[in-house]
Amino acid sequence: NVNALEEMGKALALEAHSEDVNLILGPGLNIKRSPLCGRNFEYYSEDPYLTGKLASAFVNGIQESGAGACVKHFACNNQEKRRQVSSSIIDERTLHEIYLRAFEIVVKNSKPAAVMASYNKINGVYACQNKMLLTELLRKKWGYKGFVVSDWGACINPSKCLKAGLDLAMPDSHGYFSKQLTKALEDGEITEKELDNANKNVLTAAKKLNESHIDLKVDYIQ
Repeated sequence: NVNALEEMGKALALEAHSEDVNLILGPGLNIKRSPLCGRNFEYYSEDPYLTGKLASAFVNGIQESGAGACVKHFACNNQEKRRQVSSSIIDERTLHEIYLRAFEIVVKNSKPAAVMASYNKINGVYACQNKMLLTELLRKKWGYKGFVVSDWGACINPSKCLKAGLDLAMPDSHGYFSKQLTKALEDGEITEKELDNANKNVLTAAKKLNESHIDLKVDYIQ
């Protein structure tokens, strides 16, 4: 019921604004592949098309009401066991037709404020360090304009993640990543342009969400 999901999104956006929250960390778009997955309750379906359509309605409801949605976990995070070290080995056709299809539908149709990169590796490369996933596919092929954030603790090497297309590492590293990035910049491993692009993506989203938050909070109070 896409109408019900859109109304649910609107209600959650109002609740978020009442608590001074601008970004909702959801929905989860991972495909239900096994009943043993510990987060199936967050996900929509075994079917990528159905998942994409339902999640699009949910994201539309959130963002039409002034909050931002963060779709997750991009991508192939379909089990909880050893999720921070496991590698999802998937051929190209299966990857695109099953595991990425729902994300493609939501990114193209609903333009979520954020995409959360997952913990796991995909064919041996961590999602947060996966340039094919975060830059070549998400930004260049799908035309995504929002920002990319790591799952909590999923940024293993900030320089590699930055170069792959990750904009924001969560949670706060209390200066640890800042020191690593400063050294990487001095050593020529990363460029000022790469840092500027990541900062621009985050600040642009923050400005837009903050403006929407102020406008909606006035309406909400009235």
